[in-house]
Amino acid sequence: MKPGLAAWLKFNAVGIIGVGVQLAALAVFRSGLAWPIRVATIAAVECAVLHNFVWHERWTWAHRALDWRRFPGRLLRFNVSNGLISIVGNLLVMEILAVRLQLNYMVSNLLAIGACSLLNFFVSDRLVFK
Repeated sequence: MKPGLAAWLKFNAVGIIGVGVQLAALAVFRSGLAWPIRVATIAAVECAVLHNFVWHERWTWAHRALDWRRFPGRLLRFNVSNGLISIVGNLLVMEILAVRLQLNYMVSNLLAIGACSLLNFFVSDRLVFK
């Protein structure tokens, strides 16, 4: 299998688990702690971003033999790029679907995650884990 295809498949496998992390965190922050939807969304996205970074570092792009001394820089780049894409994208989609159209916040969040996925892979592959 080509390295790019393998990375794409691994990226999506990690992402699926990250969706679970994000939805669980969102449920805790929104339903359990009654945080406002925007704050709960940002916190839940950040939980998933950190989870996904660790798995991408150790599994998705492990074939690139990444220098462990550059770990902090990769974490920063991942958090700024994927984190920013995910937070802004999730906030926009959640604002439209959950707040304005009053759709279920979990369904709205799933749609937001899907909307950000492809751009996050491209940025990770080309800028973060190079």
